[in-house]
Amino acid sequence: MSSQTLATRDTAAGQPPGRPVRPRRRNRVNWWLTALMAVLSLTILIPLYFAVVTALKTPEELAGSGFAPPENPRWANFADAWELTGFPNAAVNSAMITVGALVLTLLTNSMVSYAISRNLHRRGFKLLFYYFVSALFVPFPIIMLPVVKQTALLGMDNQLGLTFLYVVYGLALNVFIYVGYLNSIPRELEEAALTDGAGVWTTFWRIIFPLLAPINATVGILTCLWAWNDFLLPLVVLSSPDAQTLPLVQYVFQGQFSTNYTLAFSSYLMALAPMVLIYLIAQRWVISGVMRGSSR
Repeated sequence: MSSQTLATRDTAAGQPPGRPVRPRRRNRVNWWLTALMAVLSLTILIPLYFAVVTALKTPEELAGSGFAPPENPRWANFADAWELTGFPNAAVNSAMITVGALVLTLLTNSMVSYAISRNLHRRGFKLLFYYFVSALFVPFPIIMLPVVKQTALLGMDNQLGLTFLYVVYGLALNVFIYVGYLNSIPRELEEAALTDGAGVWTTFWRIIFPLLAPINATVGILTCLWAWNDFLLPLVVLSSPDAQTLPLVQYVFQGQFSTNYTLAFSSYLMALAPMVLIYLIAQRWVISGVMRGSSR
């Protein structure tokens, strides 16, 4: 083949004349990993399918086959569950506690984590960090009875007291997550702000806190899921029936000798919808926050 032909072929392929054409790399599909993900996804999809079909069945249909789709979907199950649980009042209680815990957690836990991460070279702050991390290994039932007595004595056996408990008990995990992410933020940004005359408070709120958006989404989702779905802590802390959250009022479907599964699953799906919507909106920041925090 002549050199002129090679030059013509190289020019047509977008390469400089005389340089050999490199074959384009094709993106290969990892079929083993794809198959594994497909199998693992069934652990979510099958229970979700079972929940949906159960919520749309009558008790007679449920007694026949649990996985068979309903012949005539009974949408009235959702209305009956709405009335039996007093869903609006319970949803408002859960929303107030969840939003309060979310806001206070993001504001306070991020500040505590920032102070610890920027002073880990000091012995006192390092011990404090390990103290918080060690709290992850303390089971809640060990401290449950003292917490119940203290909240009752302090008059905090209500939604406000429960909100503060979520903020405090979430501190251990959140400090561990925040510190890992804060270590990935260049300290040159803070040094530049300090050079320009900004104090520590201004540097945190104007420089650092906006950069915490991905990890704030991660912590926010974890806090929302915990506060919205928790059963044990509201059960032992809340003393007024009017303050009950969704997981507590859904216990009405559990009888001594039987359980109304169709109405129970209808109520579960209604309670699940807000958290699914929030996660779909924030999942991009959640994933990026976890990946960046684990990269250091």
